[in-house]
Amino acid sequence: MRSGWSGPPVEPRACAGLLSFLGASDATGTTTGRIAMARPDKAAAVAELTDLFRESNAAVLTEYRGLTVAQLKKLRVALRGNATYAVVKNTLTAIAAKEAGLTGLDDELAGPSAIAFVTGDPVEAAKGLRDFAKANPALVIKGGVLDGRALTAADVNKLADLESREVLLAKAAGAMKAKLYQAAYVFTANTAQAARVIDALRQKQESEGAAA
Repeated sequence: MRSGWSGPPVEPRACAGLLSFLGASDATGTTTGRIAMARPDKAAAVAELTDLFRESNAAVLTEYRGLTVAQLKKLRVALRGNATYAVVKNTLTAIAAKEAGLTGLDDELAGPSAIAFVTGDPVEAAKGLRDFAKANPALVIKGGVLDGRALTAADVNKLADLESREVLLAKAAGAMKAKLYQAAYVFTANTAQAARVIDALRQKQESEGAAA
């Protein structure tokens, strides 16, 4: 999108299969205002948002005021594989969330909003958002939902502090391997001990037979 735009602000619009809204940018590349959407576009956007909510295991609501288009693209790259980051209209998002059966977002839907729709690891997505917000304070984490349960901004940060699914799986695999090794050692030790007992009994029987 062209920088140095001096005309009316441009509304981020829905595109097929993905709500990759960007909006207009000023001379610094910072995202700016909106214009009204036509009714068919609104219906399509609500339907697409509803599908995204339903297909996601978590969603994190943020405010992106002051972020440049380049920064938004960088954030999308950071979340790739775990979440889709989309700039959204608050009124349409509230309708979509209600249609998807979600509660807890309405009170936070104010100002320039964008949502990370998480289809991968929620912990990794939360880490990506938290780390990006630390480096770019213009990004504000406002809350979200996880498996239908409302999350506060503090909850999202706590989620980011957890170990990722990959780390937990690696630890579980390591623990299982250690248990298997321990079981094999015990089995081997018991087998060796049993062999020694059997050998001792055999020797005793042979000595008794010779004495008789």
